[in-house]
Amino acid sequence: MGFSVTKSFECPVGAHRITGGTFASAGGSAGGDIKTGLHKVDQLWLQQKGSAVVASAPVVYKTFPVVDPVTIVTAANAEGYWLAIGN
Repeated sequence: MGFSVTKSFECPVGAHRITGGTFASAGGSAGGDIKTGLHKVDQLWLQQKGSAVVASAPVVYKTFPVVDPVTIVTAANAEGYWLAIGN
């Protein structure tokens, strides 16, 4: 139960790195920390999974650039994808 994050990939792009994966809130959880593996996160995109329109999209609870980890807020029991750019 709680919030879980999976990092699926990481690749260099010029002087930066891109990482990405999935997140899941369970047991009534409404967000948590995404550990991107980057020292400084310049951008983070969130996309919630679903078979219908999402009433409330996940949001980042920080101001960029930010030091890892990045805190996000989701609807209860939400699942989705994340993509981060930084170094």
